Formats: sequence, C-alpha cells, structure tokens
Amino acid sequence: MTVLVTGGAGYIGSHAALALMDAGRKVVILDNLSQGHRWAVPAGAAFVEGDCGDLDLVSRIIREHDVTAIMHFAGSIIVPESVVYPLDYYYNNTVNSRALAQAAVDNNVRHFIFSSTAGVYGEPAKTPILEDFPSKPISPYGTSKMMTEKMLQDAAVAYDLRFVALRYFNVAGADPQGRAGQTSRKATHLIKIASQAASGVRSHLDVYGDDYPTEDGTCVRDYIHVSDLANAHVLALEYLEKGGESDVMNCGYGRGFSVYEVIDAVKRVSGNDFTVNLAERRAGDPAALIAGADRIREKLGWEPKYDDLDTIVTHALAWEESLKQRQANAA
Repeated sequence: MTVLVTGGAGYIGSHAALALMDAGRKVVILDNLSQGHRWAVPAGAAFVEGDCGDLDLVSRIIREHDVTAIMHFAGSIIVPESVVYPLDYYYNNTVNSRALAQAAVDNNVRHFIFSSTAGVYGEPAKTPILEDFPSKPISPYGTSKMMTEKMLQDAAVAYDLRFVALRYFNVAGADPQGRAGQTSRKATHLIKIASQAASGVRSHLDVYGDDYPTEDGTCVRDYIHVSDLANAHVLALEYLEKGGESDVMNCGYGRGFSVYEVIDAVKRVSGNDFTVNLAERRAGDPAALIAGADRIREKLGWEPKYDDLDTIVTHALAWEESLKQRQANAA
C-alpha cells in the first residue's frame, strides 16, 4: 500500500508526501531533480531519480514498491515560459503524463490524483469559478494540463482507473513545522518573491501590470496554503479508495487578494519595506481567478486550517529565513 509521488522533491509534491506520511502512508518519490532538490525529499520516503515519462522505470517502481496509487505533481508550471516554449510544456506536462497513465493501467494501479490548475479555465466570464465552467485555457501551460485531464477522463471510461484532478488556484506558504517550502529554482509565485524581497534575497519586486479591470488594477488571485492543499490530496485518495467516482475539484478558499494587497501584507507581517517596480503585463495572465470550492468541501469533507493571508505570509517568511540559514551553513 504505497503511494508513488512524482515531483515529490518539489514544492507541492514534498508537502503532499509529508501529508501522506503523517497519515501513516508509505511513499516513494520519483523526481528528475530539474526543479526539485534531493534534500527536500522527506525523511522516511523512498526516492528514485528519474523521469515520470519513463514507462519502464515507472512500471518497475510500481512493482518493486507495491504501489497502489499515484499522485502526479511532476511538470512545468510557469505560464509566460509556456508561451515562449509551448512544445516543451506539451512534452513535459502532456506526453509524460500519458506515459505515467499508461504505466498505471499496465500495472493495475487504480487510483490517480492529478495536479491540475485553474489555468484550464482561461479568462472566465465571471467569478467565483465553478468546475462545470468551460475549459478555455489561454496559455500552453493551461492547455497542457487540460489535455491531461481529458486523457484521464477517457482512460477512466476505458480501464479500471479512477482519478481526481485537483485544479489549483494560487499555492503559497510553507509547512508550519518548517519541514518543507518553496525551493523551485525559477519560482514565479508572488508570495514567494515578495518574501524574498522582504528577506533581502531580492533587490526588488516587479508588478506585471496595474491596468487590469480590478479594484486596484492588479491581478486578483485566490491564495491557498500549501499544507491545506496537501491535505486535500490525502482526502482525494481516501475518497477514491472508498469507491468515489472520478471527478475534478477546485482547490481554493473562495476569495481573492490583489497583487498590491499581497505586497502590503508581506511588508506588514515582515516589518520590512522593499522596492516595488511596475512592469509590463505578462502573457497569459487573467485578471481574476477565484475558486468556487463547494465541491471539494462537500465531497471530501475538506476543512482548511490556514485560510488567512497573514498566516500564509508568516509561514512563507519563516521558510525564507530557514533557507538563508541553510545557505549560510553550506558556505
């Protein structure tokens, strides 16, 4: 009864691995370390370095570790980058996911939890966004995730496979116990970058456009604490194990904060000021993304513990300080 976690040396995957282990599950992590770090793999988890698109490798891991479920986090996630390198995103996010799903089917793994995104909705006509809204992504990143959802939907009809696709909104924060946090080498998450600026790691923060049709002109996002998100994955797996049907579910709190509101929160909580520059809009950024999250609460019994912007920021800042200490010790 082992869960295979792809991308488990990365940000969300490492937190999900911790949540699984806290729940008494055995975990094996598969990560090629292109974005994750070997030291970020939770103690007690088995680790294999490699690609989730390697069908033979994944099949061997499933057999050797008696894997009964897969949580799939490995992939590329930077929206503007996907516009510049779309084929890379379709390969890493869609082609590799197809191979992983094939390995699940070939080796009788019946439960599959997929790390999807609110990017599948594109520019929704209204908010909050509900799961039955049309999928109209406006970036290759969103399209690559939508295509994987479609593959899983078709596979669930054809094979003995059931899945839950969790559509993330904006993930932020860090493990309250300090065991994990955001370490991606090319992080673009606002709270991460603002925390780095507040901690002196960055010289400034860029705001990409202030002419959006929102109250203060900056993009509005629904920020979800990474540990609440990780817990949602554990609940999704339990839901499938109890016979739940395949589904897609939004992961968010149902309310949003603008870029300027987040910056103000980071400055207030940290007690530090930092330079904020206005830059041009980025390609593929919708004005507002706020989750309609009733389905996940009703079907999984999900109850967030950290639904508070200042708490999210506090944990993110603590993680940045721990990273600075790690780097100092390494030096």
